[in-house]
Amino acid sequence: MSPPPRSTLRTLADRNSGLVVPGAYDGVSARLVERTGFEAVYMTGYGTSVSRLGLPDLGFAGLAEMVENVRQMAAAVRIPLIADADTGYGGALAVQRTMRAYEAAGAAALHIEDQTWPKRCGHLAGKEVVPCAEMVAKIEAAVEARTDPDFLLIARTDAIAVTGFDDAMARAEAYAKAGADLLFVEAPRTVEEVEAIPRRLEKPCLFNYAPTGRSPLLPVARLRALGYAIVLLPVQTLFAAAHAMAGYLTALRRTGEPGGLDDHLMAFADFNALVGVPEMLERERRLRDRERASG
Repeated sequence: MSPPPRSTLRTLADRNSGLVVPGAYDGVSARLVERTGFEAVYMTGYGTSVSRLGLPDLGFAGLAEMVENVRQMAAAVRIPLIADADTGYGGALAVQRTMRAYEAAGAAALHIEDQTWPKRCGHLAGKEVVPCAEMVAKIEAAVEARTDPDFLLIARTDAIAVTGFDDAMARAEAYAKAGADLLFVEAPRTVEEVEAIPRRLEKPCLFNYAPTGRSPLLPVARLRALGYAIVLLPVQTLFAAAHAMAGYLTALRRTGEPGGLDDHLMAFADFNALVGVPEMLERERRLRDRERASG
């Protein structure tokens, strides 16, 4: 029997081996990550907001929308799910509710950040952060609310863009002392900052490999050598899907004929296999046979 997803993720994170975790935004994209052989998947808050609401990552998605996406994505895969929990959606009491809700929904880990609410994407300008003591209280409250010790709490600081690198590092150290399992220092601006983060912090660190963001994107092999535990690819699958759909729709608009565009599509049988249609039909057949036999 395979170990539970949470204990699997804790083991993988403790190795500090630069585990690559692609982002996903719904059940299908999460299944694709799993089918390709990745050991964990990430629920992006950016992707959740834009895919479910059609709105940017500016605080529009609240706890209800995020937890529902956690529940659906965690149910779609067997690999561990790391989930964005923004600021925790309130003060210390609200963070406890968020922690319990994400844990009950099936996440293997979540991260909360020290931005003010409404937050914004970590690679956009104009961020603000709460006082360090306020975030420490949130982390302590989250630890208290956790019921599964293998449920990982990741503390993210966005302070580099607001109060500078040294303050961000001091915050990360304080968050580690408050009980965070992993540290997520968002948007380092230089190679030197990228290198310094895992060297100066004692807890495992996460690197956010955001395309066209504010951070220099070193090769994954280099990030592994530096000692990063996890490398998130937060929105790449979302951007790839949007690019593919835009290409299909542009071609359809240009030609007016869908018949010649099948090379843009996944085959119907392949897609059914991805979402488990053959297994579901076989299960349905067995249940009907059992019903007939008992009747």
